[in-house]
Amino acid sequence: MSTITPKTSSKRSSRPKFDHRDRLILALYAQLRAERETRQALEWAIENDAISPEVLQAMASDPVPVITSEDVAALERLLASDTAGRNIPH
Repeated sequence: MSTITPKTSSKRSSRPKFDHRDRLILALYAQLRAERETRQALEWAIENDAISPEVLQAMASDPVPVITSEDVAALERLLASDTAGRNIPH
């Protein structure tokens, strides 16, 4: 009895190909994860009186910029092309 082994491509890319939607999803996931980590750090700091109120205020008001301007521009182009093709009312 012989076994069949699948052929593997010798031209495998070391990096996966991401389109603009994939990049946006990944960027939004990274932002959500960063916000959750920040919230956990704030909770720990408040519970343990670890830092001053001024530092807590600075932490709470400093957003984590995960999405780049390139991602925003790609999203705007994508939305413009989607709405132009479908005539979606706003």
